[in-house]
Amino acid sequence: MAVKDMVVQRFQALCRERGIKPNELATLAGVTPSTVYSMMDAHRRDVSVVTVKKLCDGLEITLGEFFSTPEFEALEQEIR
Repeated sequence: MAVKDMVVQRFQALCRERGIKPNELATLAGVTPSTVYSMMDAHRRDVSVVTVKKLCDGLEITLGEFFSTPEFEALEQEIR
C-alpha cells in the first residue's frame, strides 16, 4: 500500500472513531472541505505535509501520534 493511501485510511479511521465527517474535520482544522475531499480522492497522488499537520491539529493529535501505527511501520519502501 502507498503512503498516500495509508494517510487517507488513517484520517478516515480517526473520523469514524470520533463520529465526524470529512467536512467537519475540515472545519476543525481550518481548511476547506474541498482540501479534505481532494486529499481523499484516489486519483490525487500527493498529500501535503502541511495539510496533514493541520488536520492533526484539528483532531488534537500530534504528527507522531498520527504516524505511530503498526500500519505505517509496515509500509514498504517507496523507492524501488
